[in-house]
Amino acid sequence: MNLHNAVFVISAASERDFPRDGLPQIAFAGKSNVGKSSVINKLLLRKNFARVGEAPGKTTHINYFAIDQKAYFVDLPGYGYAKVSQGEKERWAKLIDGYFAGGHIDLGIMIVDARHKPTANDVTMADWFKATGCNFVVVANKLDKLKKSEIVPNLACIRETLTLPEACPIIPFSAEKGIGREELLKLILQVVEK
Repeated sequence: MNLHNAVFVISAASERDFPRDGLPQIAFAGKSNVGKSSVINKLLLRKNFARVGEAPGKTTHINYFAIDQKAYFVDLPGYGYAKVSQGEKERWAKLIDGYFAGGHIDLGIMIVDARHKPTANDVTMADWFKATGCNFVVVANKLDKLKKSEIVPNLACIRETLTLPEACPIIPFSAEKGIGREELLKLILQVVEK
């Protein structure tokens, strides 16, 4: 799969906008300020492909990127950002709920902050992934901000808080330094090349 051949397809505002052409969908989810766009950009080795918002909560639709016409990277709206109206939060929830309920996800990539215990919103998102029965992986981003001695206990805290099944990998990741990129790409390629 040629990662350089990546194009923006659509910003879906409702379920009728979701592509239904059978290509595998790799869904990226995470809190508004967790570095979701940075993780996507690092995977693709592109600087500003998935736009890094100057303010959290900028992704308000579900954004689809076609990767080499073999798969979609699906960027879900960031969650848990306080400066968004209740009506907007409800609209996001309905949109994401429709996406999850539609059975579109071939691999879920849930991004959390390696430095902190997952939030209640993170737990809810992990529960959504578990409820779909799809394969998913947790990416613990911002690893470069941790001391070596903090890594193992922090990853254990993430696994415990999200009550992850044994089969769900946690990938220590740094969008800044590229740590974890190869491991995550390997999992993505296994799904795409099935």
